[in-house]
Amino acid sequence: MTAMTAAIHRPARAQHHTGGRAAARQRGAALLTAMVIVTLVVTLASAMVWQQWRAVQVETAERARAQSAWILSGALDWARLILKEDLRSGRPTALTEPWATPLAEARLSTFLAADKSNADDGPEAFLSGSISDAQGRYNLTSLAPAGGKVDVLEQAALERLCLAIGLESSVAQRIANGMRDAGATGSGGSGGANANAPLLPQSVAQLTWFGLDDATVKALEPYVVLLREPTQVNVNTAPREVLVGAIKGLDLATAERLLQVRQRAPFNGIDKLKEQIPGIDLADARLAFTSSYFEVRGRIRLGERVLVERSLVHRLPNGQVDVMRRERIASLELAGS
Repeated sequence: MTAMTAAIHRPARAQHHTGGRAAARQRGAALLTAMVIVTLVVTLASAMVWQQWRAVQVETAERARAQSAWILSGALDWARLILKEDLRSGRPTALTEPWATPLAEARLSTFLAADKSNADDGPEAFLSGSISDAQGRYNLTSLAPAGGKVDVLEQAALERLCLAIGLESSVAQRIANGMRDAGATGSGGSGGANANAPLLPQSVAQLTWFGLDDATVKALEPYVVLLREPTQVNVNTAPREVLVGAIKGLDLATAERLLQVRQRAPFNGIDKLKEQIPGIDLADARLAFTSSYFEVRGRIRLGERVLVERSLVHRLPNGQVDVMRRERIASLELAGS
């Protein structure tokens, strides 16, 4: 009887244990499913937060860029006003004039303080800038105007400049040939001998198109410029190396003395210059005492960003100042500046 009772209850206990294991498996599956769902929710939430943060960063950067460009346009207007007033003075274009004094970094709110209606509570902006005479550098366009033949007098001037700054005279030959070939192609040449001619450079950095290495271009950059038409070298603003190139027979020591003389009293004509260098023939020297082309450099520091912009402007005889080229030369975080 006892054996029979045990036999009857054994299947019931087995069924009970089997049901318990199934319930445990169901609870484990439910827990795993819940964990997967929680993981997915957290992942999606994190992605949404990151996307929102990224969108805010992009919007902030775009706003800073727009604000910086707007402020630098104001700096360009400041340069226009200064250059226009300088023309009205009738004095030679010299480094003793107000336009040559750099604008030190100043808090923009200082200029806006007088405007009582201005309630901008944005980040502080600091503006600085400077104006330099583009005709104080040697103009490479003078080498072969309008894609014609190389001007031998201009090439000789560039050779003297290259020697003054420690470069070989062959550099001048290469640049002159490159300007001739590129100018001929750019002025409507159909190819032929110039089919493989380089493009006409628009900036000094692009002189590498003529086969010059970076070190040579970097050495030339402070002393040469590319303008849209031939120009003469301004005696009152050119560094001594450029004067040595522009005036045949001038040495660096005499050029340095000219710089000291013009600081006291800028030259207003060829006769005043001859008084300082009586033994030098200026018949072939292509010199000027006023300028029409200037380079305006503006720097804005807005929050943690710094933006530097360079513009080439042309001052017309009526005082109007046209912007020929405007380029951003630096855009960096403050920590990296």
